Amino acid sequence: MTDHGDTFYSPDAEDAVVLDAKGLRALAHPVRVQVVGLLRKHGPSTATRLAELLNINSGAASYHLRRLAAAGFVQEDTERGNARERWWRAVHRSTFLDDLDLAEREPEATVAYLQSVAATYTMRTQRAINELQTMPRAWRAACDMSDWALRLTSQEATALREELWAVVTRYRRDTPEAAGAPEGAERVSVIVQILPELDAPQGQEDDAR
Repeated sequence: MTDHGDTFYSPDAEDAVVLDAKGLRALAHPVRVQVVGLLRKHGPSTATRLAELLNINSGAASYHLRRLAAAGFVQEDTERGNARERWWRAVHRSTFLDDLDLAEREPEATVAYLQSVAATYTMRTQRAINELQTMPRAWRAACDMSDWALRLTSQEATALREELWAVVTRYRRDTPEAAGAPEGAERVSVIVQILPELDAPQGQEDDAR
């Protein structure tokens, strides 16, 4: 499980962080998930600028930045800051939650974190839909929202996830500096969700068999 589609790379990558209990609890808040995502996507920023993007007050943004800094997700960008205004940068490019034992030890924090990630996905999708009519025609044609109902074993679902990741890694990674991007390249979100439906009504399951 990764944070909110910010990466498709390995948790062993130098710019990735694998959540421990402290990090999981720190990110179990929707604003903090969004703050980390904005810093990774757009580069260093101030509490004031982040507050404007998130529609919160700068004091709240500063509080969340301090909590994230204490957990090691962000740090002060001393090259940009001054006595009046502090700039912050993301420490990592991606977050991974792949420790099932941790998820079992911290069930409430895990659910809160994943709900925050899901809420971020929803807001991102709604924003794109609201802007659909003003998008260039070529980008409207490139957009896609699809779902497929599959019946898989857990091993097959894992193989599917790995195959999808392998496809995405063939394409150019986004950076705040847009390094290496050709003319006409825009930021694109690829959100992958493989979610088991384990609560289907028994009667429907029997009919299906």
